[in-house]
Amino acid sequence: MASKISLIVPCYNEQESLPIFHLEAGKVLKEIGCDYEFIFVNDGSRDDTLSVMKQLAEWDEHVTWISFSRNFGKEAAMYAGFCNADGDYVAVMDADMQDPPSLLPEMLHLLESGEYDSVAARRVNRKGESPVRSWFARRFYRLINAISDADIVDGARDFRLMKREMVEAIIEMSEYNRFSKGIFGWVGFRTCWYPYENVERVAGETKWSFWKLFKYAIDGIINFSQAPLDLASWGGIGMTFVAFLFLIVIVVRRLVFGDPVAGWASIICVIIFIGGVQLFYLGIMGQYIAKTYMETKHRPHYIISETNRDGVKKVR
Repeated sequence: MASKISLIVPCYNEQESLPIFHLEAGKVLKEIGCDYEFIFVNDGSRDDTLSVMKQLAEWDEHVTWISFSRNFGKEAAMYAGFCNADGDYVAVMDADMQDPPSLLPEMLHLLESGEYDSVAARRVNRKGESPVRSWFARRFYRLINAISDADIVDGARDFRLMKREMVEAIIEMSEYNRFSKGIFGWVGFRTCWYPYENVERVAGETKWSFWKLFKYAIDGIINFSQAPLDLASWGGIGMTFVAFLFLIVIVVRRLVFGDPVAGWASIICVIIFIGGVQLFYLGIMGQYIAKTYMETKHRPHYIISETNRDGVKKVR
């Protein structure tokens, strides 16, 4: 039996769902019969999420709350949880109940069997999600697995239960631009993908718009693959080769047939097209340069304004 389980719960405007999650997860953990802790991370919420956390901490000694000075994003909130969790097993869960606490006993059983180091939840369907969003999500998972070393299956969530050794490896990956789904796969370890039916939010609204998910996907590709840079390189070589062929055709037509090759409109179109391709490739390189620039600044992942726990590093 595990001596202690840590539940990391990033929260952004979750005042309605947080008490429900705490109640249900607490029941499950008590049934398991081991020591446990909740680490609620308030990621700059604009509602009463922090007040709810403080109330829960007054009622339950197992609750630790950490509040950021502003919104740093879910990745920073998860990293703060990893850095401050001291359980033998550590789980990342959302407060909206889309990560069912009822799965924890079976996930823990799989880890204690010794066959796996991590048990990761994956949705077997996307009930309640728009068809367009689902289509793009599936394409993203196929693409990132094809062009990177990340091991991410379709339907993968951040919800997973990990052994201490894997958590320590994740903490060592202290990069500023974080994509946890890719980090989980990159560090390796033996992972069991645990399928479950999709569950809708118990309260509130999703914080992930289509545009935010799109930017998150782009960050994941850039953080874990050099394929876009390879595309730019090979694309440039290809365009140069095509331009050289067209140059030969133009010279031959002029010398052999005396054709002046009239048609300024088509030339302008070609120039605009090539210019657009060049700007596209420059944009790809710009994304990588921007990520490198942010890494060299060595800015903290998060800044903690207040917490109920002693020994927590305010900046990391």
